[in-house]
This record gives sequence, C-alpha cells and structure tokens, in this order.
Amino acid sequence: MRKKKWLCGMLGAALILVSLGGCGKPAGQAGSGASAAVLSESGETAENGSAESVPEKTESVTGNSQNADPQTVSGSSEMAAEQTGSAQSAGQEPLTAESASQEAGPTEPAEKGITVALDPGHQAPDVDMSGQEPNAPGSSVMKTRATGGTSGTTTGVPEYQLNLDIALQVRDLLKAEGYTVVMTREDNETAISNAERATLANESGASVMVRIHANGSEDPGASGALALVGSSSNPYVGSLYGESSRLAEDVLSAYCSATGMADNGVITSDTMTGINWSTIPVMILEMGFMTNPTDDTNMEDPEFQKKMAEGIAQGIQNYFGR
Repeated sequence: MRKKKWLCGMLGAALILVSLGGCGKPAGQAGSGASAAVLSESGETAENGSAESVPEKTESVTGNSQNADPQTVSGSSEMAAEQTGSAQSAGQEPLTAESASQEAGPTEPAEKGITVALDPGHQAPDVDMSGQEPNAPGSSVMKTRATGGTSGTTTGVPEYQLNLDIALQVRDLLKAEGYTVVMTREDNETAISNAERATLANESGASVMVRIHANGSEDPGASGALALVGSSSNPYVGSLYGESSRLAEDVLSAYCSATGMADNGVITSDTMTGINWSTIPVMILEMGFMTNPTDDTNMEDPEFQKKMAEGIAQGIQNYFGR
C-alpha cells in the first residue's frame, strides 16, 4: 500500500512539472507584446528590434558603431541622414563654406565705407522753384533756385525725367558694389534748390557729388557728352579743382567708353550754384544733347540707358580705385 502511495505521489509531481513548463511560452509572447506597445507610442513599427525602426536609438547606435552589428549600424546611418541631414552619415561630401554660401543664396555686398551723393538735375515744372538764392556762399549774385531743364526735341521726354531715370539705375549699381548712396531726390516732385542739393551732399558724409544732367543747344548738330567742374581760380571751390577734375575725367571717360558717345572733354564753369556751394569734389555730367535727334533717341532706349548707368557707375569706381 505504501509503495502504491509513493508511486502516485511521484506521478503527481511529474504532472505539476509538465504544467509549469508549459507556462513559459505564453509569458514570452506577453513580453513581445509589451515591447511592441512601447514602440507604437513613439509612432514607429518595430520588427525584430531593428535599430532602423527606432529613430530614438539612432544617436546611441551610431555613437557605438564599433561594438554594434554591421547591419544595424548601416541602418542607423541611413536613419541619421534622414533625421539630421548629416552629409557625413549619408556618405556625402561634408558641407563647405562654398556650398553653405550657395545654399544660403546671394549675400549682401561688403560695405566699402564710401558714400556717394547723386544729384539728378532739375525737377518737374509744377514745383515752384522760381525764387532766388545766392550763387555761392556770401555771394551777392542771385540765381533761380532750380528749373525744369531742357527736353528731347525728338522724344519729347523732359530732362528732369531722364536725369532721374539714369540716377536711380546708377544708385542701384553702386549699392550692389557696397557703396552707400545719397540721393538729392528720388521723384520729380521734390522741392530742393541747387544750393540745398549741395548742402545735403556736404552734410551727408559723402566723399564726392556727381550731378547728372543732359545738354541742350540751339544747334541740333551738337552732340556728345561733357563734364563741368569749378576752376582752380574759383574763390569758393578752387581748392577742390584737382579732385573734382580727376573725378570728372574718370566718369566721363568710362561713360563714353560704355555708350560710344563723343567725348567733348572736361570744361570749367564758375557760375553753377550746385558746384559753388559744394565742400566736396563735385562735377556735372552732361550725358548728351537732347536737342540732337540721335543723342535724344539713344538716351531713351532702355538698353542704351543701361550702358549709360553702367558707365557712370564704373567711372565712380575707377575714381575710388586709383
């Protein structure tokens, strides 16, 4: 009887062990389910614990690539390239200063620390500038504050408009090269006299003043460009003659080279209010004769105007580049 009880006990124990061994698989399945649930919260789908499926692990995997499985490291490098844009992780060329500049787009030009004053001559006639002002500081000679200028005998375009059109283009070209540009006017309705234009330029910190005009004559055959400066004997701006002449020569030469206009040279005049009030090198560029059919027509052509502006801007740069 005792032997029979002993055999029953042994059989029961064996059944218990078999039952316990069968619990291992369900427990393992439950563990896999928990892991999948955690990865689902990160917005990713995990398969076999792959590092490619877990972007949160990318940094740690790539940081320990020497100890990691090669296949896993490769996958994490691709993920790093997608997540961080790292050219090095993706096997691409590293970002250089040149490529960074290209990606960033065009940059602002380096400032030259040079200010140029541009004076588009005249203004619209509906602006009353008929008053008088001294021709020079302390002078008893009085002149009209400003006028509307001449006009194209062929095109009918007023000089004040042509002067402004070219001056605005020159301004943009100079600014693109890093110059600071001061304009005496940027529209045709600005009421500013010749003396006031010079004073504005003087007080702006400009190094030079370039006055942009067009010419007129009773002789329709007169053509070409010329420049005017105050003479060396001018009691007001005589000390500026050397630099003003150099500026005029540079601008006139570059202008005529760019446009093909006849170069009529640099001449002196001591009657110009806008010159006599200046305290910085100053010149007037007479771009062409609006009373000449060829000059007048050319100066209204957009492509020709581009050459005009480029020539003036280049002449100014030549002056500062000496």
